[in-house]
Amino acid sequence: MQLKLYILEDEVRILKHLLQIVQENPYVQVVGHAGDIATAAKEIPALKPDIILADIRLKDGDSFRLFHEIGEIDFQVIFLTAYDQYAIQALNMGAFGYLLKPIDEAALTGMLDKCFQHRQQEQFDRQQLEIARQYYSAQGGGNVKRLALKRVEYMEIVSVEDIMYCKSDKGYTTFYMTDKREILVSKGLIEYESILGPAGFLRCHQSWLVNFQFVKKYYREGYLQMQNNEQIPVSSRKREEVLRFLENIS
Repeated sequence: MQLKLYILEDEVRILKHLLQIVQENPYVQVVGHAGDIATAAKEIPALKPDIILADIRLKDGDSFRLFHEIGEIDFQVIFLTAYDQYAIQALNMGAFGYLLKPIDEAALTGMLDKCFQHRQQEQFDRQQLEIARQYYSAQGGGNVKRLALKRVEYMEIVSVEDIMYCKSDKGYTTFYMTDKREILVSKGLIEYESILGPAGFLRCHQSWLVNFQFVKKYYREGYLQMQNNEQIPVSSRKREEVLRFLENIS
């Protein structure tokens, strides 16, 4: 079985490089490619690809909005992007596969192989795409409402307002929820600090990111007491920032 692949890329040099790589892959069949949103909007519903390699920024729009407007979808997306702070944060929020330009052949081949192996088990989750699109459209200026947290067995969509605090340990992050659940993900705290900051979260310690909606008390010797009575340390270099944050809470 081969998977049908479509490429959305407006840089000719990169498109040729991608075609050279994927045409040698026995798992995929290239069914089309386009360099603009308008053409892709017509061709993708008609061609019904299984996988799309998609640049994010194109001359006539962004591919997040394209996939939003297409409606019902049943394909996997591998995004292609130059280093772009908001793009990468948005993709991390939805836990999408993405590759940084210039495209590494081994990385792309590995990702295509993974798509092939898991096609039957992992259907594309539209909620992931919508979460990433909303954040990217806001360009980091708006409050995040939901996060897609990738666990070993499945993807979990959570409301930001239900996150009490996050703790980092050896490259993993545990989300502590209001319903007492603990959700462990294999990403560091730095991935979420800038994303959750506008929603009222503050990094009070190297290992802790706190939702100040659930802070009950601040003790000057250096810790926060949460509404569930958990005591969270405040590092010495973060104490002034915590105080300023508390003073500005309305």
